[in-house]
Order: sequence, then C-alpha cells, then structure tokens
Amino acid sequence: MSGHLGALLVAAMSVGSLHSLAPDHWVPFAAVARARGWGAGRTARLTVLCGLGHVSVSVLLGLLALAAGSRLFEALGERLEAMAGLLLVAFGVAYALWGLRRAAGRRWHGHAHHHYDHVHEPGTTTAWTLFLLYCADPCVAVVPVMAAAWPAGSGSLLGVVAAYEVATIAAMVLLVSSARHGATWLRARWAERYGDVAAGLVIVVVGVATTLLGW
Repeated sequence: MSGHLGALLVAAMSVGSLHSLAPDHWVPFAAVARARGWGAGRTARLTVLCGLGHVSVSVLLGLLALAAGSRLFEALGERLEAMAGLLLVAFGVAYALWGLRRAAGRRWHGHAHHHYDHVHEPGTTTAWTLFLLYCADPCVAVVPVMAAAWPAGSGSLLGVVAAYEVATIAAMVLLVSSARHGATWLRARWAERYGDVAAGLVIVVVGVATTLLGW
C-alpha cells in the first residue's frame, strides 16, 4: 500500500466515523428503539440499513460529481444535507402526535386499543421512514476524498469508498447501541405511556439543532 493511498483510507475512515458523531446520526434510532421496546439486534439491523442508505447516496453523489466534472451534484448533496434537519423535525412531530393519540387510547381503554395496535402500528412504517430520511441526508464531505483517490484508479477509489462505508456504519451502530442500552435503565410509568411522544420530541430537538448548527 502506498503512502498516498494509506493517507486517503485514513481520511475516508475519519470522515465516516467523525461525521457520525453528530446527534442526528444516532439519537433518533436510540429514541425510537427505547419507545418501541426494540431489542439490540433489531435496532442494530435498522441502523445498518439506514447507514447503508446514507453512505450509498453519498457515494453515488460523489461518483456523479466526479463523472460530470462539476459542482452540480455536490451542490445537490449540500442542498439535501441542509434539508435533513427539517425532515427530522417533520418526522419527530408526526411521531409525537401519533404517540399522543396512542397514549390517549391507553388512558381511556386501559390498554392499547386494537385499532391503534394493528391499523396504525408504526414499527415497519417507522423503519422505512427513517431509511428514506437517511437516504435523503448524504455526507458531501466524502466527495473531496473520493476526488483525491480518483486519479489513482478504480482500486484506490473502491478502497476509499469501502473504508468510508465501514467506518460510518460501525460508528453509527456503536453509538446507537450504547445510547439504547443506557436508555433501557429508564423505568417509569410515564416513559411506558408517553415513550413515543418523548421520542418524537427528542427527534424534533435534534432536527432543530441540526438545522441551526449545521451538524
């Protein structure tokens, strides 16, 4: 391995792992997992799925930008990245409202009504919504690293892409798993009844912070 390629691999892994530290990359998963009572395996699988969507779109935009030889696709990626916070806010609000409706059903009936449990059970819907949200949130920071690897050939480019994807997904899974495990220690009646509402509000806060701070 040449020193140049080694430096590019380190850069790709750094970009992948460090940008995953932003709360919008792990807090929503941990919050929803705690509210839904998902196990570690299901939470990790959803995180990997969303991580794959996130990094794949990032890599695709990078490849299109390199092929086009312009900033067109980088600008598109930056626009999508800027919208990510607003999309999280919308998702959080919708999820919190659903949680309020479900909590009201439990309050009046003493349990989750059949209508809420089966017609509007958000498990699958929530997972695919999160997947689409993270596909719409590419990381344009990887594009310069890909551009630096482009002249060295397809092998170097593939190595950089693989390093970026592995580092991003591994960091997301580690952070989500740790946060989920910590949240399981929270035991309270309000958390059981209003867990979905709390999760939605947490996601809203993360979305607002992402929009204002540019995470």
